[in-house]
Amino acid sequence: MINVEEIQEGKVFLIDKPLDWTSFDVVNKVRWNIKKSYNLKKIKVGHAGTLDPKATGLLILCTGKFTKRIDEIQAESKVYTGTFKLGVTTPTYDTESDENETFAIEHISEELIHEATKQFIGDIDQFPPAHSAIKIDGKRLYELARAGKEVELKPRQISIYDFKITKIEMPFLEFEVHCGKGTYIRSLAHDFGKALNSGAYLTELRRTKIGDFSVENAENDPLNLEYFSEQ
Repeated sequence: MINVEEIQEGKVFLIDKPLDWTSFDVVNKVRWNIKKSYNLKKIKVGHAGTLDPKATGLLILCTGKFTKRIDEIQAESKVYTGTFKLGVTTPTYDTESDENETFAIEHISEELIHEATKQFIGDIDQFPPAHSAIKIDGKRLYELARAGKEVELKPRQISIYDFKITKIEMPFLEFEVHCGKGTYIRSLAHDFGKALNSGAYLTELRRTKIGDFSVENAENDPLNLEYFSEQ
């Protein structure tokens, strides 16, 4: 069993977040497991970088005094893999909403696809999705969007260190991107569709790295009560 002092002093958990779980679902589950296993009234648990419900992959959790390291970890670069679907868009830029517009893709060649990736490498301006957790006047953007309120979005500068298409099976493109803090891969999908004079949205997303932390070293055991009670 993991020593309770170790948990309270500070520990880092690497979680391979399951599909359809929110990042807060994972935090709440691990916090409950720890409190239940050690009979604690409270314990600090936080995550270092949100993953959307429809994304899987590396989610870093910190406990106790290690929660002070969250900002430091969040500032690290990240690597994602996933899939775009060309020729269509959704309001949320991913599979959280239904396809709403269609576009031609007959003009899109493999050469055009690979050439288009170049304009997204470096320090670029990116508009966040209208359906995101960014706050405007105290309200989340997705709350305003669901209420039918239009908000003037402002671009934010992000850094993309590498962006490549790893497989083409029209209308689907598999990709890998290495990017800095604050990058929305959903927005990258949307903007990439525009760069091809078409449309696109994100159908799959997996985070594989945050700084030196890798999903290969992650585990889902902390999501189970037995992890703490049977160590």
